[in-house]
Parts: sequence; C-alpha cells; structure tokens
Amino acid sequence: MAEQTAEVRKNEKVGEVVSTKMAKTIVVEVARRVPHPVYKRIVTKRKKFYAHDENGTAQKGDVVRIVEHRPLSKLKRWALAEVVRRAVQVGETPAELSDPNLAATAVKTVKKVVKK
Repeated sequence: MAEQTAEVRKNEKVGEVVSTKMAKTIVVEVARRVPHPVYKRIVTKRKKFYAHDENGTAQKGDVVRIVEHRPLSKLKRWALAEVVRRAVQVGETPAELSDPNLAATAVKTVKKVVKK
C-alpha cells in the first residue's frame, strides 16, 4: 500500500487582541460582517476566543492569526499562529512630566500664557 499523507487543514481566524491579563492566554475578538437574515442589512457580529500564547508575544491591540488546537483548558481551544500587525504602543511618560512639582509649574505657565 502506498502511504497517504493527509494534509490537515486547521481552521484559522484573524482578530484583534483585547486582553493579555492572563498567563500564556490572550483573548482575541474576531469580527465578521454578515447580512441580517430578515432585513438583509449588513451587520457586524463579534465573538471572543481564548488562545494560547506560549511566549507572551502578542500585546493588546495587535491583529493576530489563531488556529484550532486541542483543548488546553475549559475555554482555550485555539493557539496563536502569528502576529499579523503590531499595535501602536504608547511609551512611558518622561520623568519630567511625572514629577508633580514640574507638572504644577507647567500648568501655571500655561495659564499665564492663555491670559495674555
């Protein structure tokens, strides 16, 4: 008999990461646009999926691709395949702005300029 190599195609979804607060788990919201069954108007349906992120590479706001996986927990049946697009991450505030004395001085200066 000839060996048959069956290529298994796992289901894939692309969505946005909405939470990374759990260890090795991300929550991905997948949106799809479908016509309403009665009114035929296009509506956006959203569903959240829990996905396994072993290395913690995904950040909140990233667009990611997830693939089907064996059950890892009660809700987790997906795994992170790749990060499609990184989100713009807002950096840390400079030390000058975090100092309350300098911030108060800056507010007073702005008020003086606005009054003139």
